[in-house]
Amino acid sequence: MVSQQPSQRCEPNTGKYTAMPETPSAELMQALLDVATSRDKRAFAYLFEYFSPKIKRFGIKQFGSEAQAMELVQETLTSVWRKAHLYHSDKGAATTWVYTVMRNASFDMLRKMKSNKEENISEDIWPLINESQDTTLEFSDHLEDQQIKRYLDKLPAAQREVVRGVYFQDMSQEQLAQQLNIPVGTVKSRLRLALQKLRNEMGDQHD
Repeated sequence: MVSQQPSQRCEPNTGKYTAMPETPSAELMQALLDVATSRDKRAFAYLFEYFSPKIKRFGIKQFGSEAQAMELVQETLTSVWRKAHLYHSDKGAATTWVYTVMRNASFDMLRKMKSNKEENISEDIWPLINESQDTTLEFSDHLEDQQIKRYLDKLPAAQREVVRGVYFQDMSQEQLAQQLNIPVGTVKSRLRLALQKLRNEMGDQHD
């Protein structure tokens, strides 16, 4: 659990702490510099105590989950420990740098969550397709299977095209984007929408 004690001042390299209602930016800057130059664990503990509640509040607003908010705290402050040497005081306040690290960590988490969601959708769908087809057939014949064709025909043409390309022609999303002359992001978006529709349709049929 994140400590709820008031912010404390750490006098770097002395280990002495003095309770303070607010922490001046100069104190945070010095602590970050001490982590960067001498891997000062007391200075890092001081930064952790100051920033973790603030990062947690941001994470809860961002993800709506305390567990993911705590993951963001860990990801952010681990990066602060590892990358403190990249901070330069002449380029801005310590808080600005730490919050930039936090935002980057949150973006990475969001990308991973989105990618995992797409993979889970795919894993839900293709076992259902395998149940409805003769596994001795070649992929070229699979599209002729009437049950699968019925599912695919319900998709808009653009979405059907990316499903065929990725799952039945073994094309990468990058290859398909080049062939269709569209951005990779558009391929990903169409594929995600198509998989959601297929999951809903096939799930209803197999309930």
